[in-house]
Amino acid sequence: MSEAKFMRIIVFFDLPVTTAAKRKAANQFRQFLIKDGYQMLQLSVYSRIVRGRDSLEKHNKRLCENLPEEGSIRCLEVTEKQFASMSILLGELKMQEKKVNATQMLLF
Repeated sequence: MSEAKFMRIIVFFDLPVTTAAKRKAANQFRQFLIKDGYQMLQLSVYSRIVRGRDSLEKHNKRLCENLPEEGSIRCLEVTEKQFASMSILLGELKMQEKKVNATQMLLF
């Protein structure tokens, strides 16, 4: 049975864009992330909230099925508590990151 703990998948990527075909592949990967529910934290850093280990594994599998042929892509899985403890050293929270109250986040 899967535990019902909320977790985040954070995807970091650096994709080549030196040719039209490589730019297209990079854009298709970004579009996949957006359609799959990921939100951009920073340029080339996207995150998605999932509930439980089963959902985490499902989205990891979908991520692996949509990888471009070239580039560097990394995936980090953290609990929602760990994600919430992230410090912002410069800049401000984006609108979709601002907390509504202690147990609810504003999601778009």
